[in-house]
Amino acid sequence: MKVNTHYPIAEKVLLEYKIKIDSDFIGYRNHVMRMLNYCHYLLPEIDEVQSRKLQIAAAFHDIALWTHDRVDYLVPSYNECKKYLIDKNMEDIAEEVQIIIDMHHLIGTYQGPYEELTEIFRKADLVDFSGGLIKFGIEPSFIKAVNSALPNAGFHLTLLRFTFKQLLRKPWDPLPMMRRKNLYNKSS
Repeated sequence: MKVNTHYPIAEKVLLEYKIKIDSDFIGYRNHVMRMLNYCHYLLPEIDEVQSRKLQIAAAFHDIALWTHDRVDYLVPSYNECKKYLIDKNMEDIAEEVQIIIDMHHLIGTYQGPYEELTEIFRKADLVDFSGGLIKFGIEPSFIKAVNSALPNAGFHLTLLRFTFKQLLRKPWDPLPMMRRKNLYNKSS
């Protein structure tokens, strides 16, 4: 599979936030593009509609780090996304994209509505966050190629900076974005 360095829908969304993201822009942009490469790898028969949903979710999934300056960013991130979807007359996918964003830090496998894309997205984010130590079946050579084409550009240092801020604000709750429970599956 060939590395894709440009996903147009995600790119367009990110450019709307470039000033707000400021010096972290390249790092976040590359994180989003790496994740999308892993999503497309994990779902090789992906169609245009699925790709669009994943691109939108990817662009917004961590955006509230900058828009709200907080590590507890899942709800404000998908609220930003929902405004975008309403503006673009795409409310019909809002629920699915919300679940994709909301469950991307679930500890364990996601099962529930919109399972396929939500679980692929969760895995892709974890592959990138771990620097490829966790692979979920993605070939190491592909991870290496993605990382080479889309360098980290300080993204993990940005995450540490926000985590440090969170520790100063609420030392008893250092990782509020982690989901220990699936909020969308009544049996969990």
